[in-house]
Amino acid sequence: MSGEWTSAGLPPVAAARTAEARRSGTWSSALSTGEFAAIRSVGFEPVGQVMGSAVYHVSRSGTYWGYYDCGHGYAGLMGRFDRVANVALSGQGAASRALVKVLMDARHKALERMVAECAALGGDGVVAANLTMAPFPAQPNCLEFQVIGTAVRAQGPVRPRQPFTTHLDGQGFAKLLASGWVPVELLVGISIGVRHDDWEVYQQRRLSAGNQEVTGWSELVNATRHDARAHLTRQARDAGAQGVVLGSSDLRVWGESCIRAKNNNSEQEDHVAEATLVGSAIASFTVTGSPARTLSIMPLDSRRKRLRRRIERELGSYGTDPYEVRRMMTELSELDGTE
Repeated sequence: MSGEWTSAGLPPVAAARTAEARRSGTWSSALSTGEFAAIRSVGFEPVGQVMGSAVYHVSRSGTYWGYYDCGHGYAGLMGRFDRVANVALSGQGAASRALVKVLMDARHKALERMVAECAALGGDGVVAANLTMAPFPAQPNCLEFQVIGTAVRAQGPVRPRQPFTTHLDGQGFAKLLASGWVPVELLVGISIGVRHDDWEVYQQRRLSAGNQEVTGWSELVNATRHDARAHLTRQARDAGAQGVVLGSSDLRVWGESCIRAKNNNSEQEDHVAEATLVGSAIASFTVTGSPARTLSIMPLDSRRKRLRRRIERELGSYGTDPYEVRRMMTELSELDGTE
């Protein structure tokens, strides 16, 4: 490699790998035998394993950056602890919206690089795309966002305008196409919700309170999941899709020292929920031309046996047609090779 990569286009290593794959004509994949057969059955073939990655510095410290601001105006104020708190949601303009934007930008960057590899291999889309996020060992507060999948190409003359991406494996992809739907884009919906632990939460979570619902925390997880689902739906609509096939759903909940309470010299706590949904946007399609003909059902018995049964039925019925019986007897004798 020569020169420095400016993050535009494919990384030099990826460009060299895809060029070698196209030159050699060989391909690699993580597909099982069943997935490979399923993809081939619907007119596609694999052209190579593709990936995209991006390392982002993402400070997760809510105290410093203010990402986890609960927005509760009465946090830490004497005599106001009984005021009911609301859930501050990223999708509704809360401070955590900035953190969600960073997490989404990093995933989109990794997806763009995977799609660029797919296009470099001459693929029409990527199946079995797996998105991961992991700490970057070399540096605190850095995360690696990675997506790996298998690029596929249609065997016929019809090609999509742009490569599709989906989390569906080979069998799922084949079933989707067979039912009249196509994948459009791999989507990620994220929401972060923050709720102050108000007086109601404090009372309900005490050991002496017995078995009961902590309504504030129920509200937190329900609102955060709903916001993540709304985020996913908006992306599907923007992609021109008609629906979303969900791949995975994850929810993390933890406690944070309340930023607003600290500003008022008080030690109170908030709870944070982070919901992540991964799915594939899909759209229906119609097939032009005449429908495929069904297979005829052919009897497995021999012609000789069928004739004998027909003769027996004819002779055993009222109104026997002697001419028809004579014709079938003649045909049977020809098959037997006797007069």
